[in-house]
Amino acid sequence: MDVYIKEQKAAAAADLLLERRQMKFEKLVYKNEREQQLEERKQFQAEQNEVIGKLLIPQLDADMPIVEGTEAEQLSKGAGHFSTTAFPLDNEQILLSGHRDTIFRSFDKLELGHELIIEMPYGTFTYIIEKMEVVDQYDQTVIGPKGEEVLTLSTCYPFRYIGDAPERFIVYAYPKED
Repeated sequence: MDVYIKEQKAAAAADLLLERRQMKFEKLVYKNEREQQLEERKQFQAEQNEVIGKLLIPQLDADMPIVEGTEAEQLSKGAGHFSTTAFPLDNEQILLSGHRDTIFRSFDKLELGHELIIEMPYGTFTYIIEKMEVVDQYDQTVIGPKGEEVLTLSTCYPFRYIGDAPERFIVYAYPKED
C-alpha cells in the first residue's frame, strides 16, 4: 500500500511539474508573440482611404472592413478609423465611426460584455464592451487621450431617426484579459 501511495504522489508531482513547465512555455510563446506584434506595429503605417483591418462582432455575426479616415468616402466603405487616434497595442484610444443605417445598423442589439475583435496586419485583438452612452452630437469629450487602451465606437443616434441625428451612441470596450 505504501508503494502505491508513493507512486501516486510521484505521479501527481510529475503532473504538477509538467503543468508548470507548460505554463512557462505558454508565457514564453505569448511574450515572443507579443514582442513580434509590437515590432510589426512599429512598421505599420495607415494610408487614407486604405482598408487597414477588420472589425468583427461575433454576437451580431458582423464582419466589416476598417478604413483609414472618417470622411463620407471612407464611411461608405466600412467603419472609419479616426486618424488622430491610436491603433491596437498603442495603449490609447482607438476610435471607429460608422453610419447607423449601414455598417452599424445592428448596434441597438449590442450589450455589455459583448466582444469586439479587431484584426490588423500585425495581430488580432479582442475587446469587451464595458460601457455605452448617448451624447450630444457636438460632444467632443469622447475623443481624446484616455490613458489606457480603449476601443471606442461611435454612430448617430437615435438609430431609426430620419435625417441628421441629434445625438451619438458611444461604445467603450477594453482589452480582454488573457
